[in-house]
Parts: sequence; C-alpha cells; structure tokens
Amino acid sequence: MNVKEVIARLGSISDRTRLEGMSRYGIKVDDAFGVSMPEMRALARSIGKDHHLAMGLWRSGIHEARIMASLLADPKLLTEEQVEEMVRDLDSWDVCDQCCSNLFSRSPMAVRKALEWSGRQEEFQKRAGFANMAALAVHGKKLENEEFAPLLEAVVKESSDDRNYVRKAVNWALRQIGKRDLYLNGKAIEAAERIMAKGDRASKWIASDALRELRSGAVQERLKSRQGR
Repeated sequence: MNVKEVIARLGSISDRTRLEGMSRYGIKVDDAFGVSMPEMRALARSIGKDHHLAMGLWRSGIHEARIMASLLADPKLLTEEQVEEMVRDLDSWDVCDQCCSNLFSRSPMAVRKALEWSGRQEEFQKRAGFANMAALAVHGKKLENEEFAPLLEAVVKESSDDRNYVRKAVNWALRQIGKRDLYLNGKAIEAAERIMAKGDRASKWIASDALRELRSGAVQERLKSRQGR
C-alpha cells in the first residue's frame, strides 16, 4: 500500500462521532479521522513493517496516519534526522506516547534521546523524553539497572515543571522504573523522596502519587514474587 491508499483506508473505517470524546481527553483533533487504536493496530498488522511508507504517513500530518507511522516504522532503520523530525512535530499527547511505546523506545538511540529530550523546553518534546523512559522500563528487557540511574536523575531534575503533559509524564516514568524490579523500586522511592523535598507544587504531586503506588502492598508483593522465580 502507498500513503494515499493507507489514508483512504483510515478514512473508510473512521467514525467522526469519536472526535468530540477525543477532544475532551485533550487529544488534538484538527486533522483527525476518529479511528480507534484496535482498528489501527489491525490495519498495521495487515500491512507489515514498511519504513518508507511510515515516514510518508508521518509527513501527511494526519493524526491517525502519524500513529500508523509509529506502528509501521522499523526502529532499527530510524535515523537521527527522522527521529528529530518526528519529535519536533509532536503536538498531541497520544501521538507522543504511541511513538515512544511503539517506536522510539525500541530504537538503538532510545536511552540517549530520552535524556536529551527530557531537558528540552518544548512541552511535547519534553514529554517524549519521559514517556520514552516509561516505555524503556517496560520494553527495554536488555537494559541493565545501572542504565536507569541517569534517567532517575533526569526525573528528579525536571520534576518542578508544572505543565500538565510534562508532570504527568515525569510521574509516569518514575512509577514505571520503580515497578521494573525490587532494586529499581528502592531507587525510585529514593528519587521520589528527593523530589518531595523540593517542595514545589509539581514535585509534591509527582512524588506523593508515585510513592503511593511504589510503596503499595500490591506492587511490593508482585516484585518480591517476580524476584523469587
């Protein structure tokens, strides 16, 4: 399939009555069709990986086409120029998070870009840094625990950013790293305590929410059970 054919297919399965609900959840719908994630994932499976097609879909600017791009692109073929083009274009939290989960976190440059983006000023580029960290905690099976140390330092450093899409991503990264194993749980709790001590509104919210989950009996039991296998 080519770009026009994929966009036509997205249009044929769209439901524009969904746009109002998407908008209520803070999703930018100016160039959206109203296609569900299960529908997009099914279409992506039928097409298969196609990096060239993915980049063409991204450049269309259509909301669902950009999510499709994150599903169809090959993380091993993703270049520095392409990943920077994509992160600069981000303007909706859901596209940001899908790109991080499906593509950015699976590329060889994932850790480096997470750290780099976390220090940027632009809201969605910064969110991408922390969403990438959260995804790495889940998908980065080969990462050593020590590789998460600089990520936690970035979480602590940037926790005072009170912008909604940033602070939620900072919190997400902290919680996901802390649920990876018992060692990182302890390190994430230490980081959360340092964040709490900063005293500003964003830091206190991030830390209190994360500590509630990371210290919970359910998380502790799950991590102990996993370690005991």
